[in-house]
Amino acid sequence: MPRYPGAKPPSGAGLDELRTAVRGCRGCDLYREATQAVFGDGPGAARVVFIGEAPGDQEDKAGEPFVGPAGRLLDKALHEAGIDRAEAYVTNAVKHFKFQRDARGTRRIHQKPNRSEVVACRPWLLAELGVLRPELVVCLGATAAQSVHGAAFRLTAHRGELLDLPAEFDLPVRVLATQHPSAVLRAPDREAAFAALVEDLAVAATALSRAG
Repeated sequence: MPRYPGAKPPSGAGLDELRTAVRGCRGCDLYREATQAVFGDGPGAARVVFIGEAPGDQEDKAGEPFVGPAGRLLDKALHEAGIDRAEAYVTNAVKHFKFQRDARGTRRIHQKPNRSEVVACRPWLLAELGVLRPELVVCLGATAAQSVHGAAFRLTAHRGELLDLPAEFDLPVRVLATQHPSAVLRAPDREAAFAALVEDLAVAATALSRAG
């Protein structure tokens, strides 16, 4: 497994400065093939932050997170759970698209980031959350959850639970982990998987209403 020196966000930077700085990140090799770094998006005063795995093909081209099919499904699930998407901040554990090309070289097929790539990109996530200081963090999928809680975290054991953000973040924030919307799209029983996602997001909505 390759070892990377890690990304280095500028100290004390705000979201706009971080968004500009991440374009020059060379913390791992994913920047070599990706179109661009994809930073988070949403209001700086967002009470809830959603963390996904990494940008997909459409996100890589647009430079914005969650604008493809998984993003549209997330929007629908948030609506059903009673969370205003416009008031949420969305980002990814890894900021560059990782992919392999199909046999003809015409399609880019998503690949899951490895642990070294997640660790290399983690300083950007720490910096984002440090600026945002939300009331709740929702990890979408195992990669996002492990970027927050560490490699030993198991989504199947803690899905839908409200946990504390690890001490290294130095933020009194609750965290909830659930399935990534792309996993719902791939599920054999998509209707049941979607209902389970909405159920978990409803836990997040209740937590926000109590905090508010």
